[in-house]
Amino acid sequence: MKKAWKWIIGIAVVAVIAGLGFYQFGGHSNQQKTVTIGSYGPDTQVWEYIAKLPETKKAGINLQVKDFSDGVSLNKATIQGQVDVNAFQMESYLKYFNEHSNKGKLAILGTTYLEPMGIYSRQYKSVKEIPNGATIAISNNPANTSRSLKLLQSAGLITLKGEPKAGLYSLQNVGENRKDLKFQEVDDHTGPRLLQDKNVAAVLIGNTMALQSHLNVKKDAIYHEKLDQSTKGNINVIATAEKNKNKPEYKKLVKLYHSKAAQRYIEKKFSGTKIDVDKPVSYFDN
Repeated sequence: MKKAWKWIIGIAVVAVIAGLGFYQFGGHSNQQKTVTIGSYGPDTQVWEYIAKLPETKKAGINLQVKDFSDGVSLNKATIQGQVDVNAFQMESYLKYFNEHSNKGKLAILGTTYLEPMGIYSRQYKSVKEIPNGATIAISNNPANTSRSLKLLQSAGLITLKGEPKAGLYSLQNVGENRKDLKFQEVDDHTGPRLLQDKNVAAVLIGNTMALQSHLNVKKDAIYHEKLDQSTKGNINVIATAEKNKNKPEYKKLVKLYHSKAAQRYIEKKFSGTKIDVDKPVSYFDN
């Protein structure tokens, strides 16, 4: 009987040791890798939701979400390692940031969505109705200034000339301007408030600010961006410090963002104003 118990105990000990070895050396480990992602505005809510998904736990990720008030400090925090990954910016903004950063560079892990920028007006129902000499408010953020000008060109209100500097157009690139439109550059937060200003015919507003002002770009804008080659620089991305771009746990966030559960939440929460874009990083090379 004593020998039998010794055998049972011995087998149990071996089983426990084998099990530990299995988990430690390539089995289904229940160890979670902590990844900190920084975001701001409505995107923070998206990542807080993703952090709670069973899919995230199954991927072995313990996702911590930090909310920031602006993109510059978030990019710097990513380079300095205060956050591992960030998700808030367009590809064109990331490129502009890298051009002007002497503290380090960011790399794209993957794409997330296109939030169409819209032309909004409380006075006019179409861009054709905007009168000669009218004032148009556009963002003073360099990336959004360029985006605004390209949207105005797409709407047929202006044409752009010359090459964009560091990939971005400025007011100096405005060529043909048949309606002699005047441009008022304002910060992104001010734009929505100018819809009440009768001296401003139309305002170009990015979707983050539009959502915060209870505007739906598909319903309330008189004209908005479409997803095509001309707007690929406006696609939002997940980014990390250049040295971390090959970390597999960071790359998993791209798949988690495009998971069915996450996309159902985003569609419902934002009424279809975040158009899902799942493209390889090489998409921006063309």
